[in-house]
Amino acid sequence: MTRLILNADDFGLAPGVNRSILELGAAGALTSATLMASSRHAPEAADAAGALRLGVGCHVVLVDGEPALPPNQIPALAPSGKFRPTLGAFVRDLLLGRIPESEIEAEAVAQIRRAQSMGIRVTHLDTHKHTHMFPRVLRPLLCAALLCGIRAIRNPYEPDWALRATPHAPALRRAQVRLLRFQRRTFLKLVEEAGLATTDGAIGVLATGTLDAQTLNSLLAAMPPGTWELVCHPAHVDDELNQARTRLRESRAIEHAALLKVVPAFLIAHPNVTPIHFGQLAEGLE
Repeated sequence: MTRLILNADDFGLAPGVNRSILELGAAGALTSATLMASSRHAPEAADAAGALRLGVGCHVVLVDGEPALPPNQIPALAPSGKFRPTLGAFVRDLLLGRIPESEIEAEAVAQIRRAQSMGIRVTHLDTHKHTHMFPRVLRPLLCAALLCGIRAIRNPYEPDWALRATPHAPALRRAQVRLLRFQRRTFLKLVEEAGLATTDGAIGVLATGTLDAQTLNSLLAAMPPGTWELVCHPAHVDDELNQARTRLRESRAIEHAALLKVVPAFLIAHPNVTPIHFGQLAEGLE
């Protein structure tokens, strides 16, 4: 059996992101999205999502953004009133023990609760820039999930078959994705101990910024039996996206077009592949 979660990150980041995700959901090219609960356009995203059958998770932001909690409650996580602007600075201080797990848990709970207060039945958790690859983020995130009734979490590790099916990714990013996989066994162990559901792996992580129709076709054609999540970042580029702190702009429009062109046709041609969202994955635990 092959099950495929088609998840778009950054829901709520900008009106063009929201519009893209909703259009793709209506077209059957997405099954899931993860909401940036503290973003300016999260409420309108949450309102619109109710009309579709998208699963909606919480995209927990711990770097390059603003916290949901007052900064004085998380002084180490948001030392200047905001999160650290780069992943490198966050990881350095995380590994040096400068960011308490208690602050990560508190901020994750605040973001999840904010999403739930908008009427979202949060299906799962993932993190901006995949920070939960690191056990010092994963442990408090799992605690936050259990406190908030969340039953599933993204497995951010990309399998070898998907790396081979992504030939045009930059060499540096390929090296980074491979290097970070040394935490995979610890991830699976901690998730199993917490009793949460997850997938066999994520695809499209290496292709972030280069996910065009050719690459998407290559990934889906190579997909073996199992449960997989396609991670993507589609959008219609607008003024607010251009002003956002993100390196992904024009590539988001390319992803939107690729998903619309490739995914519905692929699912029709491959009835053995079942599109699901994380809420349906978590139902297997019940």
